[in-house]
Amino acid sequence: MKRAARAAGTGTCPAAAGGGASGKNHAFCPRRAGPGRSPDPALHTSHSRPLHFLAVRLAPALILACALASICLAQSGPIESLTHFPRTTLEIAAHGEHDRFNVWIADTPARQEQGLMFVRDLPRTQGMLFPQPAPQVANFWMKNTYIPLDMIFVGADGRIAKIIANARPFSLDVLSSDLPVTAVLEIRGGEAHELSLAVGDRVSWKAH
Repeated sequence: MKRAARAAGTGTCPAAAGGGASGKNHAFCPRRAGPGRSPDPALHTSHSRPLHFLAVRLAPALILACALASICLAQSGPIESLTHFPRTTLEIAAHGEHDRFNVWIADTPARQEQGLMFVRDLPRTQGMLFPQPAPQVANFWMKNTYIPLDMIFVGADGRIAKIIANARPFSLDVLSSDLPVTAVLEIRGGEAHELSLAVGDRVSWKAH
């Protein structure tokens, strides 16, 4: 995640900076009267009030713009088209049945960070594989993920070690394998149940 740049400082009236008589800050600093000169009443009648109302009207739009900017900054790098990801065929076998999936391979740290973020539709028998360089506890979340997913964690023995079904879109909850795994497969939410996939089923795929 990128760190948002600090907002630039804004100037304040000398009276506001020092506390002033009222101790309140002001939206703008009116011209101070010089020697023998009275403050210009037009500043308060023709400018002060419209500027105040304009600021009130623009505040919601500014808040929304800041929120959208924060969302954009949350992604640490540019989104790569899935057409550039390597692909392979993955097979899950149990009790004489074989289910095959055509999967993208997230084979770099950047691709693993991106995963299936921003994907709006995932057809049946398709998914994404996250191979691990060595057995380790794998932790995922559903940030910027628009569709529910089933997460299938593959142990060092090549069998399903855990299934998390229908992970909720946009959730920031940590979804953990709880034990070391060598790969994680993400498929369409609910598909693991439809295919009766279960812990202990054997998983294999062709190296790309």
